[in-house]
Amino acid sequence: MRTTLRRLLTAGLLISLLALGLAVPAAARETATGDIRDRLAAIPGMTVTEEKPAPGYRYFLLTYTQPVDHRRPWLGTFQQRLSVLHRGEDRPTVLYTNGYTLGTTPSRTEPTRLLDGNQVSIEYRYFTPSRPQPADWSKAGIEQAAGDTHRVITALKGVYGQKWISTGASKGGMSSVYHRRFHPDDVAGTVAYVAPNDVNDREDHAYSAFFAHVGTPQCRAALDAAQRELLVRRGALEPRYAADNAVAGNTFQTVGSADRAYELGVLDVVWAFWQYSGEADCAAVPAATATDDQLYAWLDTHSGVTSNSDQALAAYTAYYYQAGTQLGSSSFDVSRLGGLLHYDAKELYTPRTYVPRSIPMRFDPSAMRDIDGWVRHSAERIIFVYGQNDPWGAERFTPGRGSADSYVYTAPGANHGAKIATLTPDQSAAATAKLLGWAGLAADGADARSALGAQRIPPFGDLDRAGLLEERHRL
Repeated sequence: MRTTLRRLLTAGLLISLLALGLAVPAAARETATGDIRDRLAAIPGMTVTEEKPAPGYRYFLLTYTQPVDHRRPWLGTFQQRLSVLHRGEDRPTVLYTNGYTLGTTPSRTEPTRLLDGNQVSIEYRYFTPSRPQPADWSKAGIEQAAGDTHRVITALKGVYGQKWISTGASKGGMSSVYHRRFHPDDVAGTVAYVAPNDVNDREDHAYSAFFAHVGTPQCRAALDAAQRELLVRRGALEPRYAADNAVAGNTFQTVGSADRAYELGVLDVVWAFWQYSGEADCAAVPAATATDDQLYAWLDTHSGVTSNSDQALAAYTAYYYQAGTQLGSSSFDVSRLGGLLHYDAKELYTPRTYVPRSIPMRFDPSAMRDIDGWVRHSAERIIFVYGQNDPWGAERFTPGRGSADSYVYTAPGANHGAKIATLTPDQSAAATAKLLGWAGLAADGADARSALGAQRIPPFGDLDRAGLLEERHRL
């Protein structure tokens, strides 16, 4: 009886998927032959929207039909954007989860360069335009997004049959881990860059400890002084802030006012400095004697004068929603700013501030505990790369006794842009050798160093300089 029911359910699901135009597993369909563009277009639910030039590759922008709810696919679908950087069907394929919107300029991640492979990049669900209409925000969670990635990989394995490696940086690195939690066998290995792991959202002392020790005492003192000066001169700088946003047509309905937005920007500025700058940039931190113009320019460089406006935040609603419902958010000691703040930082500096009130939010503390437990007890073949001076690494993933063939590396002096190439030479070689091995390109230490040094020949100029989208919002 149970076997019959299972077969009936399987057949029913297959019919539902076909009716919706969704892809079925490769084993259940014939593989098309011919030009790679035609093969991609032949995948059920897949549409090739554009092909762009990319040296050494063919580059396609596509959309793929995804269910709004993977557990109940008959309830509706949406179009998810993705791209394919095609090197050859005989090469490994890198699945890049950027965690945000899809960049449409072709570029290669570090694993793609090291493996000389194909690359599939996915736009995270609920980032526009990959958002169902109307948007049921309860379906924006990590398990649903993991289902998106699983279905894309399943659909494309009929074309790309060699080993798959997943990767991502920051929120994308987190997303690559979440995907492995729910679909551990989809890929042969994962490289997760600078991925924070906020297991207990109510306990954030690690961030305060980070800011108390990062860099030199002189640099920390200079940053603290500049941050305080932005508040001391608020009477002169905030009207300028409000005026510049007004000229740009920006409003502040989401965060509440220009006053609140300015304070959020000031709270962000030291975090942003360490996220994207380094010890060498301390010399450019404005002194207490700096002009208003110099202070204001420094704030704009690191926090962005328009970044807390409604118009800028609209692109990141899905991120802040996730932070406030599952991912958690960072908090840190701001007592040094006592007497200068207009608002309680614990109430202002939260994801709820950045999400329109029309979208309900309720935090689920079990989501990250589940992910952390899986990493510690069940994860296999994951490389975690962190930057020594990156605040996001204050709370990080830590494989435990139950995990296997998984490693955590910290790049000396690196920030949120830490890579395998920025590790020590021995660690770079070890991580590269593991990656090559997982991808079916076995290499000894010497081969790994050669691959790392050349970033896997051939290099492709602008394709490698273009860079991929990295998050600029911090919570």
